[in-house]
Order: sequence, then structure tokens, then C-alpha cells
Amino acid sequence: MPWTLSTSLDDFRTQAGGFLAANPAENTVLLTITDRLAVRGLRYYGDGAPLFGWWRPEPDAPVAGVFLQTPPFAPRLGLMPERAAAELAVELAGARAGFTALAGVGGGVAAVRAFGEAWAGATGTTGTVKTNERLYRLGELTDPPRPPAGRPRLAGAGDRELLIRWFDAFAAEVDIRIPDTAMVVDDRTADGRLHLWEDETGRPVAVAGASAVVAGMSRIGPVYTPREARGRGYASGVTAAASAAALADGAEEVLLHTDLANPTSNSIYQQIGYRPVGDCLELAFGD
Repeated sequence: MPWTLSTSLDDFRTQAGGFLAANPAENTVLLTITDRLAVRGLRYYGDGAPLFGWWRPEPDAPVAGVFLQTPPFAPRLGLMPERAAAELAVELAGARAGFTALAGVGGGVAAVRAFGEAWAGATGTTGTVKTNERLYRLGELTDPPRPPAGRPRLAGAGDRELLIRWFDAFAAEVDIRIPDTAMVVDDRTADGRLHLWEDETGRPVAVAGASAVVAGMSRIGPVYTPREARGRGYASGVTAAASAAALADGAEEVLLHTDLANPTSNSIYQQIGYRPVGDCLELAFGD
């Protein structure tokens, strides 16, 4: 098989770093994860050792596919042809016993579907769709068509408890797992990468994060407005502020994911300049 599997972040970045950086939109999640692992250590996302992989169509060919897994999360597929995704599923199914209980897989639609079909063939375990997302890239940033009342500001230490509640509420709402919410909030606040929107009374009503710029790319997320404050344009305002900050930090590409089941978010981001790049899929595996 042309896949190389490794537990070494250094080897992954040496072998696949150029491929990751050359395709920052398609590899956006892998770029931000590897950056966090390099800065904060290999156990940042959980106690299990991360697994990395890179694929070459021939032994001496350039890298043309990448993936990683940070347990307890499902593997994330970067840019790769369907052939590589299918080969990866077979490789993982036979590599170690633990992978026969793989909870799922995420990434670009075509690659994930190819992986899922091959995984079912190798293990007898079929996948069901957990989430459908669309990846957007910022074109020309524009103000929201109906600018919300209030103003943006950076989150500070005094916002910690509020942000922890909001991050937990966001995770529950979209059905994701945050291993250590307080640590994530503290890190992103200290890095100046969480933006709040305050209403006209000075009360925080929405938050948007922007990842560190890696390979010229920054990704917006999470974006969260408590239910009682929705429908007033705060998400648009705070997303525009976070996007402007990413551009000011030197990002050449500013990206974000939206849930295709949420037509509101897909509409408001396009109104401030985001344009579709492609769709992503997460499968959950069950009997």
C-alpha cells in the first residue's frame, strides 16, 4: 500500500507539510490541528496518541493525500483522490485491532464516501451521515446588509466563565465534543483569537473565533449566539469582525464551515462575502 502511517508529528510535517500548505482550503482542518499539536503538545486533543498518514500514488511520487486522527476524535481526511481514501480504509482496518471499532470519518464528500464504502467492505460496518457541511472562502469582505447594534471587541479574561458556558452550549447544539473547554477558551483568549459582539448596552451577545494563520490560511469558528439573542444580526457582525482580524493578521484565505441543515448560517455568511468552495461529510459507523 502507498500509505505511510506514523505517530510522529515531525515526520508528518516533513513529508506532507508542502502538500498541506499547497492546498490550504482542502486541508484547513489538518493545518489547524497540526499547528495546535506543535504548539501545545501531542495530547492537546485527548490522551490517545495521534496518528498521521500520507499517500503517494507510487513509491517515489510526491505526496498526494493526507489524513490524521487525534483520539478520541474520528480520522479527518485531507485532500486525496478517492482511490487513496479507499486504500486508507483497508489499511486502517488491517493495521491494528482498535481500528475495527472506528467511530466514524470526516472530510471531503467524495473521499469520505469512498472511505466508507471500502470500510464497509473490509469490516462489515456501514456508515450513516452524521453531518453535512459546506466550506466557504472569503472573497471581498463586506459589511452585513443590516448592521447590528453594538460593536465588536476581543474577549478577555473577564469573559472566561461566559465563554465556557457558550462553548459548551455550542458543542451540545451541534453535537461535537470539546475535551477541555476551559483550556480551549483560555488558549484562544490568550492568543487574541476570540471576538465578542456587544449590544448597545455593552452586554456580550455573540462570539466568533479565528484560528491562527497557518500556510496563509485562517478558519473562522466557532460562531455562536445564545438563542435569546438570535435574529438580530449579531452573528454576521461578529463573524465580519473576526474575518477582518484574520485578514489583518496576514491571512490570504479566510475559511469557514457551515451546517447545510442550517439555511440561516449559509445565507448570512454569503451576505458578508463568503463563497462556496466544496462540501464536507462526516460519517458515523455502526453495525
